[in-house]
Amino acid sequence: MPGPVPAATSPTPDSGKRSNPSLRERVSALRNIPPFLREIWATSKPLTFASLGLRLIRALLPIITLYIGKLIIDEAVRLVSLGLVFETLGEAWRSGQLNHLLILLAIEFALAILSDLLGRLVSYADALLSELFTNATSVRLMEHAATLDLEDFEDPDLQDKLDRARRQTMGRMNLMSQLFGQAQDAITVVGFAAGLLIYAPWLMVLLAVALIPAFVGEAHFNALNYSLNFQWTPERRQLEYLRQMGASVETAKEVKIFNLNRFFITRFRQLSDKFYAANRALAGRRAFWGTLLAALGTLGYYVAYAYIAWRTVKGDFSIGDLTFLAGSFRRLRQLLESLLIGFSQVAGQALYLDDLYSFFEIVPEIASKPDAMPVPQPIRKGFTFDNVGFRYPDAEKWALRGLNFELHAGEVLALVGENGAGKTTLVKLLARLYEPDEGRILLDGRDLREYNLDDLRANIGVIFQDFVRYHLTAGENIGVGQIDAMQDEVRIREAARRSMADEVVAGLPRGYKQVIGRRFKDGVDLSGGQWQKIAIARAYMRDAQVMILDEPTAALDARAEFEVFQRFKELSEGKTAVLISHRFSSVRMADRILVLAEGRLEASGTHEQLLAQGGRYAELFELQAAGYR
Repeated sequence: MPGPVPAATSPTPDSGKRSNPSLRERVSALRNIPPFLREIWATSKPLTFASLGLRLIRALLPIITLYIGKLIIDEAVRLVSLGLVFETLGEAWRSGQLNHLLILLAIEFALAILSDLLGRLVSYADALLSELFTNATSVRLMEHAATLDLEDFEDPDLQDKLDRARRQTMGRMNLMSQLFGQAQDAITVVGFAAGLLIYAPWLMVLLAVALIPAFVGEAHFNALNYSLNFQWTPERRQLEYLRQMGASVETAKEVKIFNLNRFFITRFRQLSDKFYAANRALAGRRAFWGTLLAALGTLGYYVAYAYIAWRTVKGDFSIGDLTFLAGSFRRLRQLLESLLIGFSQVAGQALYLDDLYSFFEIVPEIASKPDAMPVPQPIRKGFTFDNVGFRYPDAEKWALRGLNFELHAGEVLALVGENGAGKTTLVKLLARLYEPDEGRILLDGRDLREYNLDDLRANIGVIFQDFVRYHLTAGENIGVGQIDAMQDEVRIREAARRSMADEVVAGLPRGYKQVIGRRFKDGVDLSGGQWQKIAIARAYMRDAQVMILDEPTAALDARAEFEVFQRFKELSEGKTAVLISHRFSSVRMADRILVLAEGRLEASGTHEQLLAQGGRYAELFELQAAGYR
């Protein structure tokens, strides 16, 4: 079922959005370049070395090629001045007068072939390196995301940061090519500059003056472009959300029934049109000022060209010198412009690296202490909630407050209460997905924080009401409950039998090898109740000391849910178990029932004791029972 549709609001800067970065911020962002290059080197040393080595050779070819061209022109002019007359090409060939010219032409031809070959090899090395780096960074992103707190993922600002970081894993390899390309161009610039300094040093000054305006303009618009993309991160996520809602197998039924396609399309167009207008305005200003400032560079080139032509007319330079100097100045101008603008672009892209590296710098608050202890085997006393309180970030109301109760080892405890009472929050605190803001939770008399986090979670098997429907095979869907036993078919089949999912799998064309879900070809979708039995089997995959079912049977009818819980109680013999359900009749087999209301513990006892007390539990039980009469 689609979630709430975000409002199509225009972006307005706030404290969480970055305005136009200053020059100091852009220069400061260059600190991201060294770690970026180190990561590229660590990705593949041979490919990095090959890319740089090939570029080094290629950087010298333009200078050599242009100089060979000068020699060819000078040789051609010399031959013309000799007044030689040949009737045929064969006669000219046999005379030997063309030998030097032909050798120079052959050298230039070989340089052209070599330059093309080196360019293709560089592209090949860069493509391989880019793929490896993108994969390595994506893995690092997923690994780091796995360490973050659940609370982090429920923070919209973190979602924006994660979205930007995810984009950078795919979009930063052009920065690598640009950095390596600039190193290549810098070597070429040194060669051309040396030639100009020998012939006419002041041309270098003219060149610098002509290029500075274009560099400043490019730097300014790169910063504006980054600022626009940064500020529009929430709106881009909204666009992606609307795109998904309007064309997705998960939402297709409601979109058709409620005719939501026009609603989603209209909302998408409103938001995308605003984004387009903002981009169009920036692109227009950039094109106008870029053209104007580039014209200054072109003017500088023709002033230099006129000067070189005048010196040639005076006899100071040969025709070959004219060609070499004019070509050198033109190439030098292009290369310097590329370097300066490239530097600005690198600084701009380094700002994007900030998005990636700032995500990696997020440190989870929930982590194991260096001297953390393993979870007791077996748990002897159980869990104690000692005046536990928890409030979600930026929320005024406490989700839980003043909780004091014990969950005894080997006990089956049920949690009941209306929506928002805090049942799921309590379970998440038990699994240390959250930390209490007040009080503490004890396990066998020790604070939960003293135990190794991974070991604690390995000893808890939990299926939440919003369990994930993995578009994997049926066997893998069950096996993810204990990832290191994914290949243990006997264990998977036993878990399916315990949850009554074996009947579901038996009806699939390929059994446990059948891909379930409609996302991929040949996938078979399941009903809500069938998915839930598969999900419950995950809990049975674990040989966990604590078993938790958080309303995972909501899609089952009352009888099926009762059977699942009854079997769960039987199979949880000797284990500590927690059940959460809206159906009070289903939890009556629990050893003890806790009634939660508005984040507080209102009552505790067996089914019979709570009915006898005549409080909220009895009232809600009677309301539900009346519906079945």
